[in-house]
Amino acid sequence: MTAHSDQPEPMTFTPAPPLSGHAAVPGDKSISHRSLMLSALAVGESRVEGLLEGEDVLATAAAMRAMGADIERDADGIWHVHGVGVGGLLQPQTALDMGNSGTSTRLLMGLVASHAITATFTGDASLSKRPMARVTEPLSRMGASFTASPGDRLPLTMRGACPAVPLDYRLPVASAQVKSAILLAGLNAPGITRIVEPVPTRDHSERMLKGFGAELEVAVEGDGTRIITLTGEAELKPQSIIVPGDPSSAAFPMVAALLVPGSRVTIANVGLNTTRAGLIDLLREMGGDIVVENPREVGGEPVGDLLVTASALKGVEPDPARAPSMIDEYPVAFVAAALAEGRSIFRGLEELRVKESDRIATMAAGLRAIGVAVEELEDGIVIEGSGGAPLAGGGPVATKLDHRIAMSFAVAGLVSRDGVTIDDMRPVATSFPGFTALLRSLGALP
Repeated sequence: MTAHSDQPEPMTFTPAPPLSGHAAVPGDKSISHRSLMLSALAVGESRVEGLLEGEDVLATAAAMRAMGADIERDADGIWHVHGVGVGGLLQPQTALDMGNSGTSTRLLMGLVASHAITATFTGDASLSKRPMARVTEPLSRMGASFTASPGDRLPLTMRGACPAVPLDYRLPVASAQVKSAILLAGLNAPGITRIVEPVPTRDHSERMLKGFGAELEVAVEGDGTRIITLTGEAELKPQSIIVPGDPSSAAFPMVAALLVPGSRVTIANVGLNTTRAGLIDLLREMGGDIVVENPREVGGEPVGDLLVTASALKGVEPDPARAPSMIDEYPVAFVAAALAEGRSIFRGLEELRVKESDRIATMAAGLRAIGVAVEELEDGIVIEGSGGAPLAGGGPVATKLDHRIAMSFAVAGLVSRDGVTIDDMRPVATSFPGFTALLRSLGALP
């Protein structure tokens, strides 16, 4: 699946002049994955525009093709998906290679769980270290069975159950992936699948399932707990989807524009779903000048253009309850904190230890390597800011094959004295293939 070489591709990011111009970020990764999966379960042809064409999403497309969906991209970049209907997935003939994509793996396990098929999931070295028990446990209750590598890791073979048993499940951890896997399994299970979500997580699955015609209700209790009910044996109708820009990808040019003195950048067409926009709120609390222009709704998702102007930031101690709304943005938020005035304390981030890498440990080590004073906590990190003074720089920083770590330290290099060398930029292709080209277009790179 990986077309790039086996050799690391190091790169050094040097101090940048003021950034200016317009940036467009790739399509939202979460919505791209789900639009392919749900289109493949609808009867008829769906169109998807603005799909993120990174390696993770292409892994999802390949897996849906292997299970019977007809998926083509036309010359204009519009994807056409002819679905097989809920319950219509076919037995894949070979193992499903998920590359680096935890989202593809966990959501596809949900899809397979309620079909009478057997599928083997494989992945790269990084994905093969990530535990899958949080998904296999509830899906087992629905009737699926699993043969996994030690520690509930990939490679993993699962046998779906048809009919599956609808589930009544309280999420023990805040995880949009676990919630989505159960909902996708529930689509082909008779009866009502019910999920209790004590801490709200990104709600793209709920919005999109409704958009495709599933019977789904969300009730919010007084304490903020969400109760999601889905009626199974659903019939999904094909849709025309426009994928908004990914807020997790927008995070990198946004933080760069805030930190590089004299910068003023517009980032177009960014998804502003409240379950994903935590970083914008956090940066504003730190003193960041971020204005939403032209707010609008596209395909049930709020979207806007972000005008970002360089700002002096101050340290912050965000509420741990906010973690799910910006879980993928913490690495670059740590870089913003490193340039802020005063101390920042981030807690409630246990989830970061089981991402593409242990993001707390990897970020702490990298920040120390470029001259930042940090203290690693069990569930977070304490960062002493430079008050706007350039970071020392150095490296090579070990990214542990993690795309968001690599891009975060690239941003740090733009506001360093001696530049920051990243040990390997190849993983960035999983979510943001045009990352360095975008920085170049804003004037950040020679």
